[in-house]
Amino acid sequence: MVETRDELSFGKSGAAAAGPMRVPLSPDEPTTLPEVLERAARDHRKSDTLNYKQGGIWRSISSDEMLTRMRRIALGLYALGIRKGDRVAILSESRPEWVLADGGCLFAGACDVPIYPTLMPPQVRYILRDSGARVLFVSAPTKLAEVEAALGNCEALEHIVLFEGDASRPNYLSLEELEARGRDLEAQQPNLSEELARASGPDDLATIIYTSGTTGEPKGVMLTHGNMVSNLIDSSENFEFGKNDVSLSVLPLSHVFERQAMNMYLHHGMSVYFGESLEQIGANMREVHPTVFVGVPRIFEKIYARIKDKTAATGKVNNALLDWAVEAGKAKARLVSIRQKVPLSLSLKNKLASVLIFARWRTGMGGRIRIFVSGGAALSEEIGYIFSGAGLPIVQGYGLTETSPVITASTLEDNRIGTVGKPIRNVEVRLAADGEIETRGPNVMRGYWNKPAQTRAVFTEDGWFRTGDIGTIDSDGFLTITDRKKELLKTSGGKYIAPQPIEQLIKGSRFVNQVVLIGNDRKFPAALIVPDWERLESYARLKGIEATTHEELCRHPRIIDLFNRQIASVTPDLAQYERVKRIALLPHELTIESGELTPTLKVKRRIIDEKYRDVIDKLYAEAESGPLTADQKRRAAD
Repeated sequence: MVETRDELSFGKSGAAAAGPMRVPLSPDEPTTLPEVLERAARDHRKSDTLNYKQGGIWRSISSDEMLTRMRRIALGLYALGIRKGDRVAILSESRPEWVLADGGCLFAGACDVPIYPTLMPPQVRYILRDSGARVLFVSAPTKLAEVEAALGNCEALEHIVLFEGDASRPNYLSLEELEARGRDLEAQQPNLSEELARASGPDDLATIIYTSGTTGEPKGVMLTHGNMVSNLIDSSENFEFGKNDVSLSVLPLSHVFERQAMNMYLHHGMSVYFGESLEQIGANMREVHPTVFVGVPRIFEKIYARIKDKTAATGKVNNALLDWAVEAGKAKARLVSIRQKVPLSLSLKNKLASVLIFARWRTGMGGRIRIFVSGGAALSEEIGYIFSGAGLPIVQGYGLTETSPVITASTLEDNRIGTVGKPIRNVEVRLAADGEIETRGPNVMRGYWNKPAQTRAVFTEDGWFRTGDIGTIDSDGFLTITDRKKELLKTSGGKYIAPQPIEQLIKGSRFVNQVVLIGNDRKFPAALIVPDWERLESYARLKGIEATTHEELCRHPRIIDLFNRQIASVTPDLAQYERVKRIALLPHELTIESGELTPTLKVKRRIIDEKYRDVIDKLYAEAESGPLTADQKRRAAD
């Protein structure tokens, strides 16, 4: 359901009102996550539910083993003194043990607290202290060593459980030892596991997920079993997952997007393979032949960039053929997206393009991809049309941690590229007067842990959750996200600029790898750009530009001129006040490890502003004093 309203009213208390009643799909529908896991093991028994690579060989955990181990972990936690409502944290890369520990917490009635393994020790300490976690699961001794100094100030923390490695110190134990304690307790009290699982209800907390903190202090989002299960079931029909599907999992389970995707995989009886790393996506795809792949836009951009680079290395003829095939595919995808008839001539072009080009793409991705799902950030229309035209459709969804996460989603049959689809079943959406997206439904969080004021602030008087995103809704009910409300830039002249659409346009240049638009409280927008170094170095050699390092290339006048021309060519339709008038090239890629990107590869704008303050100040200082071209001076004056 989609609503609009003309004005925004602020509540006195800001407390969330009860959302609309949820319509169940069937009388025996699960209402808690333990019920979801039990039914997955009972109704979809298989030998390869969870799969991981060890010593170069793919190994499997069956549905029966998965459920048994989850129950024993739950009993092991109970033996440590963990009771219903206690918090248990998980600090680990995505792996089968992450899923088993998560399930163990749920069966024990505990509330688990995922922690991104890329966070710095002070951030880990903050989450552990704020949540009051009593037990911490850690992937390995190396990860523990990174944060151990920060654990001494976590008063509530009593036990550390290692997924692998030595755990011989007091209050440390291995996952194997924890399961052994659970097995012993199971022998003594055979009914206890069932009693613990049944003690949790839909209104009980299942998890506290801390936001990645792109702006300000992280907040712990409280999600109930009802939030998670309702969203799992209500969004499932959009993606049409089934027991014969195979998924390659590469995103962090600490993020609600992949966490809920994992729940969905298990709920539908799918086989899940844990990817070795983002760099190994292509190799892993060709090994496991997935039918389903869930990713963020940056992953799809990198896949296409790799395809272009490999083709360019084979010569001009193949490069021209690739460009022709991509244009034909995009032309068809545009028509299909808006349900228009594809002319016979274009259809024939695409059949030829499929044989010559796109068939190799599909083979390179395992040969069985049925659906790509993108979330976590806005996917550029360009990438959406390219993949759809190649017979590799990307379906977009939209949501936040606070909404468990899905609010809207497209389907394969109704995939309007450039939008994030329509509201899923039992979820409502409306737009505030300033374009902010508001939503309500059974998926909306209980609130922020220990932060009642912030909780009140994000709910309207009539109980709708304020997403902080700006969007539009077309006449057919498709939602389009234009930007984050907090990320809008305001120039010193009072003009508001949405950075994401402009960044997506600039990424249309083959020389651009990453881009961040800046310009808040400045006279005009500028851009920090990380070049596509392989293409740029090739261009420099071709043009005889003498520069031996990335830093030298970043400063070279002819390279700066190249990027200015590239930006002008891909942003011709921007208003004068939106046009990028200065750029600075960065020699190193923005990464998660450096703190510049969130674990789902979104830019942390506040961190970028702080880290590159000298670069930004110098860039604007040069704009004030010159040298500027006549065209740049004219634009700046505008």
